[in-house]
Amino acid sequence: MTDCIFCKIIAGEIPSCKVYEDSEVLAFLDISQVTAGHTLIVPKQHARNLLDMTGEDSSRLFARVPDLARKIMKATGAIGMNIIANSEEVAGQTVFHTHVHLAPRYGNEDGLKIDFTTHEPDFTALNELASQIRQA
Repeated sequence: MTDCIFCKIIAGEIPSCKVYEDSEVLAFLDISQVTAGHTLIVPKQHARNLLDMTGEDSSRLFARVPDLARKIMKATGAIGMNIIANSEEVAGQTVFHTHVHLAPRYGNEDGLKIDFTTHEPDFTALNELASQIRQA
């Protein structure tokens, strides 16, 4: 038996409000409901986060995201959707089983705050960083 809460949900040891399930993934309502309809989609095979998954495994997980996101939006009347995957504690991951948050959006005052501050780009620094990433 594992200590992973999502593995326990997948195994049926902990109740959840399922919205989708097939042989590879499970989607259920997040108990925190950051916005109404906030859903988690998880692979049934345990992996710590996306960084630990193969491209093939993550492709199977993400293949379900667009249809599920559209269904959530239709059911809730949401006008947008944040699709978020936090990897590691510093990025906000609190449960160490890969999961993707589908957070329906209803407007700027719906309780979810995401702020990417913009500034003038330094193309010299950006090109240097891009080169480092390509060589990694």
